[in-house]
Amino acid sequence: MLVFVFVFLLSIEAHAAENLPAQTIVVFNTAVPDSEALAKFYAEKRDIAGDHVVGLDCPPEEEISREQYDTTVAEPLRKIFEERQWWRVHETPDGGKRVQTLGIHFVALIRGMPLKIRPIATPYLGDNPAGGGPVQGRNEASVDSELSALGFFTRQISGAITNPYFQGFRPIKELTAAPLLLVTRLDAPESATVRQMITDAIEAEKNGLWGRAFVDGTYETSGGREIGDAWMRAIVDQCHKDGVPVVFDDLPTIFPDAFPMSDCALYYGWYTGNIAGPFNQPGFKFVPGAIAAHIHSYSAATLRDENSGWAGPLVSRGAAATVGNVYEPYLELTAHLDILNDRLLHGFTFAESVFMSSRVLSWMGVALGDPLYRPYLNWTQIDSKTPTKSAAGWRAYHDFAIKNSKLESSDYRTQARVAAARARNAAMLEDVGLMEMRDGKFSTAIAALEQARGAYSKRDDIIRCVLEECDAFIKSGKPNRAVDLARRVLRIVPESPALKLLHKVESELVPKPTP
Repeated sequence: MLVFVFVFLLSIEAHAAENLPAQTIVVFNTAVPDSEALAKFYAEKRDIAGDHVVGLDCPPEEEISREQYDTTVAEPLRKIFEERQWWRVHETPDGGKRVQTLGIHFVALIRGMPLKIRPIATPYLGDNPAGGGPVQGRNEASVDSELSALGFFTRQISGAITNPYFQGFRPIKELTAAPLLLVTRLDAPESATVRQMITDAIEAEKNGLWGRAFVDGTYETSGGREIGDAWMRAIVDQCHKDGVPVVFDDLPTIFPDAFPMSDCALYYGWYTGNIAGPFNQPGFKFVPGAIAAHIHSYSAATLRDENSGWAGPLVSRGAAATVGNVYEPYLELTAHLDILNDRLLHGFTFAESVFMSSRVLSWMGVALGDPLYRPYLNWTQIDSKTPTKSAAGWRAYHDFAIKNSKLESSDYRTQARVAAARARNAAMLEDVGLMEMRDGKFSTAIAALEQARGAYSKRDDIIRCVLEECDAFIKSGKPNRAVDLARRVLRIVPESPALKLLHKVESELVPKPTP
């Protein structure tokens, strides 16, 4: 096992040393003001050569026709790939074309590029709808997903293409079976947000993405949706293995409006149409470099409104990267968030992680963010530098988790609690408490959460621990203890929107007077 881990670390180190900017092109729309400036800004920040910055004259609208896609995006790009020798193409015996060698693996589409291709009802030369159906009978798609299959030279626009990189675990350069392009976009409701996404990703790469994960399940067990909850629970396990503190909500509702979601570095949730919950609290901001995703059929139907859907709103609130859908994709054909999170934690780029988690191409998915962004790269580097003082507590938990990953669950939690109490590591204590509660160990959960509450200094962190303690009291059959705690905290904690959640605990548990 140690040999495997060492070999894996060496492979990630070699991947990090590759010249990824040389494998990247940046594509902007000459018809949209500021698109070129954003493209050059990104290219400069990532040391991407000037001849890898490509301008296309496209419609400025988000939704375009199939003809517009062919004539202003796909055909010009194929011509540029050949002229600049980014791929070598030869003709097949049946008169088709096949890519022999591919020098470009990453494509960054810049704000201003069209987002989606509307469906057509007329026949399309070379297409075969094959009798229709919920997948095969549809020909709409995201521009990004369609471009990922640019080198396939197919006229089949109905249905989806099987992704040969799905569930992969190697750098994209090692995929030789197909000329796949990993396409993400640097896009947001405002140009300034795109610039912030770029700089935040680069800084997080250098210093590490530190913070906690908030995972919002729905406890949905009908209509095939149980798979979404399975993804969420797998993410919780993955984060714990790497020492990322997790707050997991498995209630049917999303995190409530005033829930104290501080230091949010990772967010995964579902299933609400428009951004809601804590994200709409005034002043909410993700940790710089954060990854956030919310599953919904139309989460990226537009990227021009900071309050519509989820993709645009999430990056507007400080996330550096997200994934979404422009049209109905069906759950299994969305990005599998558990795979996405796993590959990110293993040090792969955002683009690689997205496509490893995507079952199909030429479909509805989009990914917003720097394709080369590796938020957890320095976790995989043997000689990674010491984190800043503010990140030391997060790093200490990560180091503990890696070192003690082979312990039995109960022994792990016991030792983690001792180590966290000794270091007064509040985030680690809170996480151990939540793990104990999920295992039904309510007395030890309450003790750990009380310790965490005493170690925290920020008001919202304290309130979150109190809410979690109250939940543990209720689940252990001691509602009166929950009421007493809520009332005690309400008397002494300064005003906060989160206090209304404690008021709710009190009002729901106190018996109503008899009329």
